[in-house]
Amino acid sequence: MKPISGFSKMSKVEKIDYIVENILKGDNRSKELIKSFWHSNDKLQSVLDDFSENTLTNFYFPFGVMPNLMINGQLYCVPMAIEESSVVAAASKSAKYWLERGGFKADVVDMKKIGQVHLYWPGKASKLIEFFTSKIDILREACAPITANMEKRGGGLLDLELRDKTDLDESYFQIWASFNTVDAMGANFINSVLERLGKSFRALVFEEESFTGYEKDLQVVMAILSNYTPECLVRATVECPIEMLEDKNVGMSPEEFARKFERAVRISRMDVNRATTHNKGIFNGIDAVILATGNDFRAIEACGHTFAARDGQYRGLTTCSIKDGMFNFTLEIPMALGTVGGLTSLHPMAKFSLELLGKPDAAELMKIVACSGLAQTFAAVRSLVTSGIQKGHMKMHLMNILNHLEASDDEREKVRDKFEEEIISFNGIRDYLQELRNY
Repeated sequence: MKPISGFSKMSKVEKIDYIVENILKGDNRSKELIKSFWHSNDKLQSVLDDFSENTLTNFYFPFGVMPNLMINGQLYCVPMAIEESSVVAAASKSAKYWLERGGFKADVVDMKKIGQVHLYWPGKASKLIEFFTSKIDILREACAPITANMEKRGGGLLDLELRDKTDLDESYFQIWASFNTVDAMGANFINSVLERLGKSFRALVFEEESFTGYEKDLQVVMAILSNYTPECLVRATVECPIEMLEDKNVGMSPEEFARKFERAVRISRMDVNRATTHNKGIFNGIDAVILATGNDFRAIEACGHTFAARDGQYRGLTTCSIKDGMFNFTLEIPMALGTVGGLTSLHPMAKFSLELLGKPDAAELMKIVACSGLAQTFAAVRSLVTSGIQKGHMKMHLMNILNHLEASDDEREKVRDKFEEEIISFNGIRDYLQELRNY
């Protein structure tokens, strides 16, 4: 294969033809496969094509729901888009479990988002900071045409500060800005304000008569929001008396279960290897709802992982306590979400997901997503300290194995009966199917 110039200017059909002819050696079966995933509605397909670049087709994920998620006394049926076996089933089981024990509680601690303008200036730090402080009103006024609509909705630019970062790098400063973007994720709004701040401050420095020579040389390196939003924070909790954890299926007393569960969570707070897998379980639930509602799961994950390492060691994002006969399991996580604009308005399934949730505002969606993450990780840890993770996971994975091995309906029924109480493995099922087919 040779490098190609002008690929992005080709039509979608031309791109497919090029790939089939030059990479896939003329395999027209691949062309048919690609086209088979096009949406039958041409207008909708055109919208989907414009979400990204060099689009060839659509890549499908299963879209399921978690019913019975009770949050602050309100019942939700939560959309989840995810391909991993057992996630939706486990989260749903957890939601039903806690429905019978008072449900989930959640609250939004704050919704502040931040952005930075990164600057280099060769003068005395105190002089630049004093000058910046004196010009804050002028800088706000320069941003007014951008912030006006957001302010009408109850948000806008909150605080402005110039921070001295010369301890990190010579002549390095940051304009530190905080925002409330209400129900929008607000990335474009924040970045537009930051760029205006950078240009306006650079012009003010250049025009200031008290700055001479090298002091007029303020360099704006970049202006960009930060996906680390520790003050855009949500907390989700489940709590009940220990005796209410009674469950005949776990094979242990509620006291023993609570003690093992608390220790497992404590391990995730101490050991980075366990913490990584523990947090992955949380994001199994979070990402599925984020994706279904058209939000940016990559930004949420990056922020969550940074928050998990905020004290210098990467830790599990949940805490568990047993005190005065009460079991408490809590997730606290930063989460910048939107329910207006972007894909939430353009993607039909994202719009449907928000309708399914009762058209929540951003704060309510933060609570729903956090509780979904807590539900999923409760189910995961519960399995780990009782029956083990593989029993439930492999039962759900069984369908993938049977599909891979192209089992018939009759074969599927026999395999399910055979492996009801046996360890499920790909090789074991393959060998059993071979026996059935050779019989």
